Amino acid sequence: MKKRKLEIAVISDVHLGTYDTYADELLAYLCSIQPKILILNGDIIDIWQFKKSYFPTSHLNVINRIVSMASKGTEVHYIKGNHDVAPKTLANISLGNIKFSRKLVLNLDGKRTWFFHGDVFDIPWIDGKKVAKLGSFGFSVLINLNRLNNWFLKKLRKEKYSLVKKIKQDEKKSERYISNFEKTVINVAMHHRFDAVVCGHIHTPKKELIEKRNARVTYLNSGDWVENLTALEYSLKRWKMYHYKNDKLSPFFMDEALKEMNLDQLIASIELKEEQKKISPPQA
Repeated sequence: MKKRKLEIAVISDVHLGTYDTYADELLAYLCSIQPKILILNGDIIDIWQFKKSYFPTSHLNVINRIVSMASKGTEVHYIKGNHDVAPKTLANISLGNIKFSRKLVLNLDGKRTWFFHGDVFDIPWIDGKKVAKLGSFGFSVLINLNRLNNWFLKKLRKEKYSLVKKIKQDEKKSERYISNFEKTVINVAMHHRFDAVVCGHIHTPKKELIEKRNARVTYLNSGDWVENLTALEYSLKRWKMYHYKNDKLSPFFMDEALKEMNLDQLIASIELKEEQKKISPPQA
């Protein structure tokens, strides 16, 4: 099976280390693509849940696959999310082909594209849009305020604030939460004259072109791998939303026994069988 060649693939909100993530399906997807750039847009490893001591082999296989992709030439950008809780020392460093950061800006065929997770707009008592308009300094302020807010919550023995959790606790307010989040991200992106903005965090996959007065921006959300099983792909100068449930690789995991197999071996086995069919002469 040939891997699909992509300029960029974006995944977010995988939450490895929790019972919710679809690690096998994500592994199948990662094994099916060959991107020049892989962007892990936050909440890949759920450090919040590590106290449960749950991290099965399937989750390790995902990490191994990402490292393998990096070793074979894929440029991997790990953008920190609120559940990743990476130390400050990993804020802007590189480990071989893997680069860590809080945000990323790329010029894609002449279009300035802003990548960030989205949790900086979580603090309920701060107008994130106004602070973020201060530019890079404002973005850093939001990050530090978010960290300070969660530190106080920890001292009070309360759970860290999570926009996604708030949404799920009150379904009646979910549309308003998501709408406010999207509007804030779009307004900030327009203010800084980005052509496109790519985020995650709210587990709501979306691709939409927004036009306001003399400004326009493409809003993209990569969704998640706990409910929607989605990713964003950039190729041939355009973005596409990928839905795993509609992909032809999904039948490979219908058989429970196949889950324990190494996917590279599985694909190689399938390719070998196809070649043998072509070589074998037809039976009389």
